[in-house]
Amino acid sequence: MKGLQTHRRTGPLSVLFASLLAMGAGTQAFAQPGARDILEQVEEALRSTTDSAFNRIQLSSCQFGVRNNQITCAERARVKALESVGINFGPDNKDTRAVTIVLEPPAEKGVGMLSVTYDESDRDNETWLYLSALGTVKRIASGNSDDDTEPASLFGSEFTTEDQDTGKLDEYTLNMLEETTEGGRAVWKIEAIPNEERARKTRYARTVHYVDKERLVTLRADMYDQHGREIKRMLASRVEQVNGVWVARSLTMMNLVSNRLSNMAILEINTGIDVPEDFLTQRTLTDVAFRETELQKLRAQID
Repeated sequence: MKGLQTHRRTGPLSVLFASLLAMGAGTQAFAQPGARDILEQVEEALRSTTDSAFNRIQLSSCQFGVRNNQITCAERARVKALESVGINFGPDNKDTRAVTIVLEPPAEKGVGMLSVTYDESDRDNETWLYLSALGTVKRIASGNSDDDTEPASLFGSEFTTEDQDTGKLDEYTLNMLEETTEGGRAVWKIEAIPNEERARKTRYARTVHYVDKERLVTLRADMYDQHGREIKRMLASRVEQVNGVWVARSLTMMNLVSNRLSNMAILEINTGIDVPEDFLTQRTLTDVAFRETELQKLRAQID
């Protein structure tokens, strides 16, 4: 068994901002870093939180409005508790396989998702969704620009399967726009434009990343459609160092078309977990007895 490392955060979390996602790397010295170098460091840190990992997550969603120049929920938020188990594999350990299960609310308990993310541009990511009420597993697409809908939502939130992607930087033209500030932090502002192949799979015609220069954390990402309209915005907060890596423990995805937001809070990050490979399969989604038995073994490693 690998050495267990754990970092927890408990207590109430703000609905406003709690993408698995915009993570940062430990500060490293770069001489005139390029846009590609910077984003590779950001993604490497993200993968560190899915390597032999057992994470506990709170996901909140609501309609939002602006009051006193602050974004607030205009209704009672819908809150879900999730557990996520993952491993990294493949060339240079850059591919990720993960299972995420809903624990609460009771009506959605057992809903699960199996996702496989490949770093290589010529391999499409794979996602399967299990709906416990129907007892069926369905493979879902990562994105389709020919459709008038967004890629599949993660458990009814404003995060989508595409928002959780890592790797595939070869599918983008990356431009360093400027050095500026975001939330009082010095950042690099980097533009990512999908190539022709990627453009057929995404609704984002352009994404602008604001990367913390010191901690290499993406503090903000603005997503635009083909008409140049900003349609979504991701914000990161509660940046903490976990096992030597800077991590944004709180992510908010704002849908600027529907005026809805979702808050993803990583309550616990436990790495160095002994994860059986057969747990990260469709059987875990459909076989309740198998899933609960294996989850108890995993929980015993951290509780």
